[in-house]
Amino acid sequence: MTRLRRKALVALFLFTLFIFGTMMGLRTLKPSDGFSDLAPGLDSIGERSERRRQEGAGDAGVSPGHFQAGGSDTKVVFSRSDRDYSIFYDVHIFYYLWYGSPSVDNKYIHWDHVLVPHWDPKIAASHAQGKHTPPEDVASSFYPELGPYSSRDPKVLESHMTQIEAAAAGVVVLSWYPPGVADDHGEPTEDLVPAVMDAAHRHSIKVAFHIQPYKGRTDQSMHENIRYIIDRYGKHAAFYRFRTSTGEVLPLFYIYDSYLTPSESWAELLTAKGSRSIRGTPYDGIFLALIVEERHKYDILASGFNGVYTYFASNGFSFGSSHQNWKAIKAFCDVNNLLFIPSVGPGYIDTAVRPWNNHNTRNRVNGRYYETSLQAALSIRPEIVTITSFNQWHEGTQIERAVPKKTVTRLYLDYQPNQPDHFLQLTRQWAETFNKEKDKWLM
Repeated sequence: MTRLRRKALVALFLFTLFIFGTMMGLRTLKPSDGFSDLAPGLDSIGERSERRRQEGAGDAGVSPGHFQAGGSDTKVVFSRSDRDYSIFYDVHIFYYLWYGSPSVDNKYIHWDHVLVPHWDPKIAASHAQGKHTPPEDVASSFYPELGPYSSRDPKVLESHMTQIEAAAAGVVVLSWYPPGVADDHGEPTEDLVPAVMDAAHRHSIKVAFHIQPYKGRTDQSMHENIRYIIDRYGKHAAFYRFRTSTGEVLPLFYIYDSYLTPSESWAELLTAKGSRSIRGTPYDGIFLALIVEERHKYDILASGFNGVYTYFASNGFSFGSSHQNWKAIKAFCDVNNLLFIPSVGPGYIDTAVRPWNNHNTRNRVNGRYYETSLQAALSIRPEIVTITSFNQWHEGTQIERAVPKKTVTRLYLDYQPNQPDHFLQLTRQWAETFNKEKDKWLM
């Protein structure tokens, strides 16, 4: 009898240990305060009054601001023979224009990205060096369905906007450099912006600008950049504007790596008393700073920014990108009348360009990582959610269609057992859920 009792106790202990281990494993996927009872994609499109699509409707891309009553202008509805479906102007997606191919650009651009060496020579010596050799070897762990394309190809732009429409994202956040300026591995692309805006407009998609940290970016050069963008593109039907809680309708700008510029310099541009202030002028706008470290929130407040976003798709990579910190950041923003815009992504893997950075990889888990990120964002009731990204292939954050591919030297990751549009469909499901939840928050 004693032996049986001992065996029963051992079995109970092992069972308890199994249950505990399982729960801890699930916890790594599930945010502690998420809406665990939501099943994305199972609900029908919300029943609030919807405005039918009108080509050229200048107000279609206006998102209501914090605590703004109503929401009829947060989306546009398309009619098809089988059903209606929407795109949502409070779902923004980061978009890159830096790719080139021989058929259009006479050479590959960015697909042949160098393998970035680690800053520690000892670590760098233990990893591969050189650059990629497209078309079989591209600078990504995934392979695009369109192949190593050119961002200048009109067919590519049309395909991209079709995919973004399928994903229900209403605003493309365009990575932007001033005329004649480019990132370290690319070439200038500002001349391509009109084609992007025209392509977006054909799908009722709006365009916002993601201003990159080009060499020599200052408050003075930013003043010139804002004037240039608004003067050149402000009248285009695809130019995105945001409606604030006071009823103002203003352009919205994302400022990448904003922390590189001192808060005193930003204040010259973004506060009413600044020496080159844009506040209250035709060049006023909603300016969003990137929050990476916790201390940045105080600098952002002193700078005169209107809000913050997190960009990075790797949960835990930075203070700002860590889901567990979003509730506290949102509370800080609410108290200080700032927008908080969390950025979510399907996964992260940049070892095709940074071979030493494997510790920041976040596997997609067939979409579960993405759903967890979206769930974490939904739980804090944001005004806007950003998707990182549509096509940042180097960092493996893309939701663009990808296909299986194997070469002599490479075996690419893919979305199997799901289809190439799996992450586009997940984005649509969650966009619809997000907007239905927002309707409830406003009631």
